Amino acid sequence: QVQLVESGGGSVQAGGSLRLACTVSGYQIYRCECMGWFRQAPGKEREGCAGFLRDGSPNYADFAKGRFTAALDTGRMSLYLQMNALESGDTAMYYCAVARTHIACDSDSWRAVLNDSGVWGQGTQVTVSA
Repeated sequence: QVQLVESGGGSVQAGGSLRLACTVSGYQIYRCECMGWFRQAPGKEREGCAGFLRDGSPNYADFAKGRFTAALDTGRMSLYLQMNALESGDTAMYYCAVARTHIACDSDSWRAVLNDSGVWGQGTQVTVSA
């Protein structure tokens, strides 16, 4: 069974940094496959932070550009999300997800594909104080 485990969340003051990690087991991930990071704040819908496209490059949400950096290490079966210059609006549960099948995504499809058919971790809480 495919399992994802997130780690690295915590509490930090505005302007601080956190590095999230997601380890995948029971599934071989490849650079070209659809996977990414999402977040969900209380009372809000889940939103994409960064998704990996066909060429392995990350596609960032507007709020993440210039502050968040997503990385993939297929050898360690892990995804990472480096978050800098954190703001109070970044407070949320952060999740990683991979597609249930070996498919690739485009910049306009990774959010929907993962929301509809992704395998998700339990999430890691990020709390940023103003």
